[in-house]
Amino acid sequence: MALELQSVSRVVKGQVHIQPTDLVLEKGTMNVLLGPTGAGKTTLMRLMAGLDAPSSGKILWHGADVTGQRVQDRKVAMVYQQFINYPAMSVYDNIASPMRLMGKSGAEVDRAVRETAEMLKLTPMLQRKPLELSGGQQQRCALARALVKGAGLVLLDEPLANLDYKLREELRAEIPRIFEESGAIFVYATTEPEEALLLGGNTATLWEGRVTQFGPTPQVYRQPGDATTARVFSDPPMNFVPCVKAGSSLTFGGAAPVAAGGALAGLRDGNYTAGFRANHLSLHGGSGVEFVCTLVSTEITGSETFVHLRHGADRWVGLVHGVHDLAQGQEVNLWLDPAHVYLFDAEGRLAAPAAYAQAA
Repeated sequence: MALELQSVSRVVKGQVHIQPTDLVLEKGTMNVLLGPTGAGKTTLMRLMAGLDAPSSGKILWHGADVTGQRVQDRKVAMVYQQFINYPAMSVYDNIASPMRLMGKSGAEVDRAVRETAEMLKLTPMLQRKPLELSGGQQQRCALARALVKGAGLVLLDEPLANLDYKLREELRAEIPRIFEESGAIFVYATTEPEEALLLGGNTATLWEGRVTQFGPTPQVYRQPGDATTARVFSDPPMNFVPCVKAGSSLTFGGAAPVAAGGALAGLRDGNYTAGFRANHLSLHGGSGVEFVCTLVSTEITGSETFVHLRHGADRWVGLVHGVHDLAQGQEVNLWLDPAHVYLFDAEGRLAAPAAYAQAA
């Protein structure tokens, strides 16, 4: 029981929106589409739903070819970031509307509405109008309307993007529970790596209409198959610096050589690109690679500080603990533990994962 995309692509007026894509989404799984704006997440969802037709390839649902099937004839539900409810109707009637359109009996409608409302903690609000609800409750109402018809495929297109921080956190915690109770295939689009990690399940990383990697979310995060996937699955995007492996030493961007330990020791000599995440840079010294950078700007987020840096021709972002009063243009010394470094070959493929990721 699965949704399967076989070499599915989407080309509009000569512009490639989705490159040939193969994906298998199993029944009862949470699947995150992660990528920046314009990466193709919504387009891929519309192909899954049947709202758009693929330019090539096939879409199979439980083994049957549904490529040309109308969206009305599929058991699909979709929730957008702009939550849509009928303002003149009660929450009960909003949730009931898809069942009534399907011609279900009054008893069936009532049972389904009350079960779905209970799942989404909307029972006390069934007689209210949507505008009498908070933003999070309105989005839960929209989600209930999508779930009530028993769709086997539920598509969530950045459903929390327009909510404030507290409401996002509340619904992020609830969605995995809702997903487990429904048993449907969930597909959730987001631009935020943190959201993908919180939701768990599987993640497909997208870049310029191409799925760069698909697998269990922690695995894709810790062992990205290439530099593009690593960039997508890092917030801020992963930092990169040239690296040379020679014998038992590694040289990162002109810094003093350090010993190549662990998996890096057996790596073939040559030129690589080293990648590391923002939170693995340190201002407080210690062992590892020392870099001298120029400070471009800082952003204080409360207990942490984003430092925007220039290292030669490279622009980096570091995330360091504490509030730091640093002057724009000053030289800053930062340290990086080689255990947190990924190495990529000349084609951008992963040559050696970070030691910490292998141990996790």
